[in-house]
Amino acid sequence: MENHPSKMAWKIPVIIFLAIALTVSLGLYFYQGNLAKVTIKLNGGEINLTSNANTLEELLHNENITFEKGAYISHPLDVELRDDMVVVIKNPKIYTVEANGTLVEVKSTSHTVKGVLADIGADLGEKDFTNPKLDDVISPGNTIEIFKVEEVFETYDEVIPYQKVVNKNPKLDIGTTKTIQEGKDGLKKVIVKKELINGREVSSEILGAEIISDPVSEIEERGTKDIIVTSRGNVSYRKAITMTATAYDLSFESTGKRPGDKYYGITASGTKARPGVVAVDPRVIPLGTKLYVQSLDGTKDYGFAIAEDTGGAIKGNKIDLFFEDSQDVYKFGRRKVKVYILND
Repeated sequence: MENHPSKMAWKIPVIIFLAIALTVSLGLYFYQGNLAKVTIKLNGGEINLTSNANTLEELLHNENITFEKGAYISHPLDVELRDDMVVVIKNPKIYTVEANGTLVEVKSTSHTVKGVLADIGADLGEKDFTNPKLDDVISPGNTIEIFKVEEVFETYDEVIPYQKVVNKNPKLDIGTTKTIQEGKDGLKKVIVKKELINGREVSSEILGAEIISDPVSEIEERGTKDIIVTSRGNVSYRKAITMTATAYDLSFESTGKRPGDKYYGITASGTKARPGVVAVDPRVIPLGTKLYVQSLDGTKDYGFAIAEDTGGAIKGNKIDLFFEDSQDVYKFGRRKVKVYILND
């Protein structure tokens, strides 16, 4: 059989063309087989891509898709791309957090109060609360207030005031009091629970108290005796005062005046000095007051008297008794007496 060179020359180019076409087709087939459809959701927008990139990071780089530091990405950057992959990217937004009067700007990819606080690692106690509430949705730029609630327990000492008991004593002069037992305050320790919000007290509750010492009552006796027995019988009085008594007469030594001097023998009330007239301090016993002067040393009472005179040395609880005889003045000297202020 004869070979025809012209036919062989024609067959070789055809075989080469077919081989090249097959190679291109296979390459295109494998190239198209590596393509993946990817949806990128970025900050509320959506980008649909077809890419032969191997990883998500390579895809973002090839497509010049950028994101901020701290952004939320739904897949790791080194994940291999797969067809119909949906990738969510959220750039962080700026919020303001206020805690105990201090304002701090923070970034977070969350849109709820709880999420923002979780992103910044804010630690809330069981009773702590926020404004807006934890589950509320907030917009960028909004402020989140944190209220830290704290319970503290305190103890303090509290005085228990003593009571005053007054008993009537018919043997004690009216207007006179006598302390039988001194009063003394008691003491108790009080336990209080306080609630503080951001360090400021908003409520307190007394949980209990422990008595450290009981109070001691003050006991006082108040006189009710208003009758004095005299040579004229029983006489009522409204007050009794223990006073220091002295005596005076019309002598120059007592009055500084001599017979013939102006006002010699005349009292401060303008009456004539006589037995039964006494000099007093008008701030203690008003002039014109009727009195009974009782001796406290067993000697004879001066008796009934009337306050009509004064003296330069008679101040406070002092009384000066008039005698006609200078010898009586000398004998009387200075002594304690009880002066009864009689009822009119």
